[in-house]
Amino acid sequence: MEESDWKTLNRSVVYENPWIKVEHRNVINPSGNPGIYGTVHYKNVAIAVLPIDQEGNTYLVGQYRYVLSQYSWEIPEGGCPGHENPLFAAKRELKEETGLEAKIWTPILQMDLSNSVSDEHSISYIARDLTNGSARPEETENLQVKKVHFNELLEMVLRNEVRDALTIATVLRAKLYLDDLGIDDF
Repeated sequence: MEESDWKTLNRSVVYENPWIKVEHRNVINPSGNPGIYGTVHYKNVAIAVLPIDQEGNTYLVGQYRYVLSQYSWEIPEGGCPGHENPLFAAKRELKEETGLEAKIWTPILQMDLSNSVSDEHSISYIARDLTNGSARPEETENLQVKKVHFNELLEMVLRNEVRDALTIATVLRAKLYLDDLGIDDF
């Protein structure tokens, strides 16, 4: 079924900042009854980058995640404003968070991250042929960078030690992509 069986009667913005807009909506639900729905509109596309060097190492970014009240190891991630090219944003985020630059970029995954309440969309890339430089994190980021082999990162995902959704999905998709290329030993 490709047509909506929901009807929006009215909507009101209950909160907005530079990154999100939260709306309350009065609706008629699919059964024909009145209801409510809360939505979160994301103003940026989520960008994730899995950098992989010639030896098969990748680079994780560690940071304290305020919303979760815990520390998290993730691949480099950030936001792409609507007017910006996603690849340009990916290059910027990789450089900002790790100091790395890459010559080869491959988009490997697009996802809707929580489509029951939000319209947040993401794009993930593999970045290869890396060169080192200086990281320049944003003022809200207190980051650590850790180099781990891709196979160890995959094991960390499978052991539930890495819990970030974009990292998990990107690593699992990258494993399939690399297997298809016949790259399983760096």
